[in-house]
Amino acid sequence: MKLVLLALSLVAVTLASIVLGRYHISLHAWRRFLLDPGNGGVATQVLLRVRLPRILGGLLIGAGLSVSGAAYQGLFRNPLISPDILGASAGAGIGAAIAILLNCGAPGIQGISFLAGLGAVGAACFVAGRVRRGNDPVLALVLSGVMMASICEALISLTKTVADPEEKLPAITFWLMGSLGSINNTNLVWLLVLIPLGILVLMFMRWKLNVLSMGEEEAASLGVDTRRARWIIVLSATVLTTAAVSVSGMIGWVGLVIPHLARMIVGPNYKVLLPASIMLGGSYMLLVDDISRSAMANEIPLGILTHLIGAPFFLYLLVRTKQGWA
Repeated sequence: MKLVLLALSLVAVTLASIVLGRYHISLHAWRRFLLDPGNGGVATQVLLRVRLPRILGGLLIGAGLSVSGAAYQGLFRNPLISPDILGASAGAGIGAAIAILLNCGAPGIQGISFLAGLGAVGAACFVAGRVRRGNDPVLALVLSGVMMASICEALISLTKTVADPEEKLPAITFWLMGSLGSINNTNLVWLLVLIPLGILVLMFMRWKLNVLSMGEEEAASLGVDTRRARWIIVLSATVLTTAAVSVSGMIGWVGLVIPHLARMIVGPNYKVLLPASIMLGGSYMLLVDDISRSAMANEIPLGILTHLIGAPFFLYLLVRTKQGWA
């Protein structure tokens, strides 16, 4: 029943996002577009080229970041873990900054950002494998990820320092703040391939996430190959995060707050937690984007809004929650 209500909420938010915007599209125009897509005039062009790609992209990015955060929180058994814990977002950020600096164009920025995010997480995993002590590979992985993220953030600052202050620096800064404004039919295909693929893998791994959330020893005693499961989950969550960040820029708090909220609504069982995170994440991203493009004359970067909304809300959740996270 709760999942049905979340699905209905997602549909309502999606319909509202179709109507809202600087170019107002009435429900009548939307109905006319559905009945006769070739005879809708300007409204059809706005829907096909701007509004629908942005809405679908927002749904996919919100779902991807939320599912990635939920997977990491279960794997590391910590509700304060976010999708960028292993350096994926920071790695994607430095990749995009370098690509902007080198005039690589939109496809180049997206591709280099994605590869840099994967590379940062790969480097963190390599370091974790080399420095692991005792029987706590998760701790080694987290510490390596924090270190890699710190290095990437320092490189981002260095790139901004050497960038042209008239053109490159504003472009890098705006990209890092996050936005759905650059989503078009081309990079939407990118999201339609990578985001569902990562989510599908994690959905197949959901029962192992349930076991891993109880601890490595308990999972091993139940016959789970913890090392193999851990790397599959890390790879899938990393693909989700880097794919989202390479298109939208660095949007924080989605993968931290939404899984926490979903866990409070449907409980810790990943069989329902992952679908709930998908729907809540998509709804939340669309709501924030609606505010971003409607609140002021100029579009507000999503990263600003997600921090302003996410941080106080997460603090509220922590204050009100009296029970364990799992």
